[in-house]
Amino acid sequence: MSEARLSGRDLAAALTVVVLWGVNFVVMKFALRDFTPFQLGAARYVFAVLPLALFIRPPRIPWKWVVLYGLFQGVGQFGILFFALQVGMTAALASVLLQTQVFFTALFGFVLLKERASRPLQIGMVLAALGLACFAMNYLNPGASLASATTLLGFMLTLCAAAMWALSNIVARRVQQVAADYSPPAFVVWSSMVAVLPFVALSALFDPGSAHWQWTQARASSWLAVAYLGWVATIVGYSLWTSLLKRHPANRVAPFSLGVPIVGLAAGMLVLGEVITPWQWAGIALVVAALASVMLGGLLKRR
Repeated sequence: MSEARLSGRDLAAALTVVVLWGVNFVVMKFALRDFTPFQLGAARYVFAVLPLALFIRPPRIPWKWVVLYGLFQGVGQFGILFFALQVGMTAALASVLLQTQVFFTALFGFVLLKERASRPLQIGMVLAALGLACFAMNYLNPGASLASATTLLGFMLTLCAAAMWALSNIVARRVQQVAADYSPPAFVVWSSMVAVLPFVALSALFDPGSAHWQWTQARASSWLAVAYLGWVATIVGYSLWTSLLKRHPANRVAPFSLGVPIVGLAAGMLVLGEVITPWQWAGIALVVAALASVMLGGLLKRR
C-alpha cells in the first residue's frame, strides 16, 4: 500500500473514472425508460460479464471477497440507485448525493481498517461537506425548479446506495491486504457475475407481470445505454477504480469521486435540460476546492 501522492498515471486514471461515472447518471435515466430497475441491473451485469468471462480467468483471491464485492457494489449500490432514480431522484442530484460515499468510506475505513485521514484530506472533506450542504439547500428550497422532481424516498435510497459503494471500497482494500497481486479486471468481471442472479430473482419477485417481458420492446438507444453501463462504466471504470484502491488507502482514493458531481451536473444540464442554480454553483466551487486540497495539499505541505 502506497502512502505517497498519486503518480501522473494514477491521477489520469482517477480523472477518467470521474468522467465515465459523471456521464453514468444521464445514461441510467435513458435506460430506465424501457427497463425496470431490477431488469436494468441484470442487463448491466450480463453485459459486464459477457464476453470477458470467457477469456479472463477468475481472480486468485478467496471467493468470499468476490461475492461480497458483487453484492455491495452491484446489487447494493446500483440496485438501490436505479430504484431511487425511478421513484424520485434527478440525475444531477444523484451524482451529488452518491458522493457521500466519501464520508462513509472514511468512517468504515477508520472502524474496520484503522485508516486515518491526513490533514489535507480532512480539510478537503470539510469543504466537500459544505459543498454537499449547498447542493442540499438548493433542493430544500421550496422554490427550487428541480425540487418537484425528487422525493424523500429517492433521497434516502440514494444515501443508502452511497453506503453500499463505501462498503465495496472497504472490500477492495481487504482484498489488497490478503492478495496483493490480484487482477483488478478479473475481480470486476467475476464479481459482476455475482450480481446477475440476484437481480433476475428480484425482478421475478417484485416486478409486475406486465413488465417481465418489456425489455424485448426496448429501444436501441436503451440497449446502447445498457452497453455503456456494463462495458464502459463497470468494466473500464471499476477496473481503474479497484486498481487505484489496490495501490493507495481507501480514504485517499475515495475523495476523487467528488469530481463526479461536476460532470454529472454538466451532463444533466446539457442533455436533460436541468438548470444549475446559484446554490449548485456554490457547491461546485466548494467541491473543486476540496479536490484541490486532497490532490495538492500534501505537496504544498512538503514544500
